[in-house]
Amino acid sequence: MTLSPQVLTLLVLVAIALAAFALLILASQKGPRRSPEALPAGDRAVIRVEEHERAIGRLRQEVAALAEADANLRELLRGPLQQVGLVRYDAFEDMGGRLSFSLALLDGTGGGVVVTSINGRSDTRCYAKPVVAGASEHNLSEEEAEAIRRASAGTPVAAS
Repeated sequence: MTLSPQVLTLLVLVAIALAAFALLILASQKGPRRSPEALPAGDRAVIRVEEHERAIGRLRQEVAALAEADANLRELLRGPLQQVGLVRYDAFEDMGGRLSFSLALLDGTGGGVVVTSINGRSDTRCYAKPVVAGASEHNLSEEEAEAIRRASAGTPVAAS
């Protein structure tokens, strides 16, 4: 098979163009890649410092994300039951054993309920009064007020 001079000329031109393109690609890339150990000590130190800076940046982002998550959790935990105050007492002089009680159950905002059970010889009565910000719109007995005070001054339920 013989090729015409025009086809041979075209093939030579394509080969020259491809060689020029390959040289262009090689020239645009940085020098040969070497392992950090093959670099001079100063260059190795610069590479390691840059790696540490990137790692510190990632850690800062993670710490910020954790701080935000912590703040969100603290806000969520303000709602559930956190504080409990209990006062046991004898409601009647002729009854012993401190079977009557007032129990305050409060959340992180000081809201909740105070429950009172008054135990007598023939019956027991229970009362529940709402509490908002450590106070109630209903009249409170001394024991109920004390139960709220103890709950407000106490440690969170989860910590005890």
